[in-house]
Amino acid sequence: MAPEHEIQSSSSQHRSGHRARLRQRILTGQGNSLHDHELVEYLLALAIPRRDTKPLAKQLIEEFGGFPGLLVADADALGNFPGMGETSVAALKIVQLAALRLISAPVREQPILASWQALLDYLRADMAHLDHERVRILHLDSKNRLIRDELVSEGSIDQAAIYTREVIKRALALGSAAIILVHNHPSGDSTPSRQDIAITRDICDAALTLGIAVHDHIIIGKDGHTSFRSKGLI
Repeated sequence: MAPEHEIQSSSSQHRSGHRARLRQRILTGQGNSLHDHELVEYLLALAIPRRDTKPLAKQLIEEFGGFPGLLVADADALGNFPGMGETSVAALKIVQLAALRLISAPVREQPILASWQALLDYLRADMAHLDHERVRILHLDSKNRLIRDELVSEGSIDQAAIYTREVIKRALALGSAAIILVHNHPSGDSTPSRQDIAITRDICDAALTLGIAVHDHIIIGKDGHTSFRSKGLI
């Protein structure tokens, strides 16, 4: 039987060679051929250089329901997973932030109504794979440029609070000419509930009296999205 230090050395060399091959595929434009677990594996290797991160990468993807679910997972949930520390969690979250920054660029730089598909792509990337409900309001100026993208509330698996008075009060404070309501359904089904329809109509009625337009209410789900405007609900 080989001495333990020789086994460790061989394992270390194998790991180093494997990572070098992954790195070359990334640097030579072959990154699209990498499996999801290989992306996570290499990312974690930057944070945990002396560990074989392949098993951990596979376990994380399985635990959080795939690569998208892993990136949007709560930092505390990631940190509580065996083998994960602050540096590893930060490595995953910085990728999520960078991806959202890239996707949201057209939304931030162009009138919203002229970059509608970019907006939907951004919202899906941020909200479609969440395991809890999130409500946000997009505040627009008179030229439909984004003033503020605000997180209003986050709730349990099937409920987050949204109050008509608070929505209108904030729109007035920001000088919003129009707003877009957005929330996600963790169930994956973007079909509006009766409560969704009722609160949207309340907000539309209140906004109308103050000259604030409600361009849309978008529900994001894993199955896609639902636009209240397209469905004739507002």
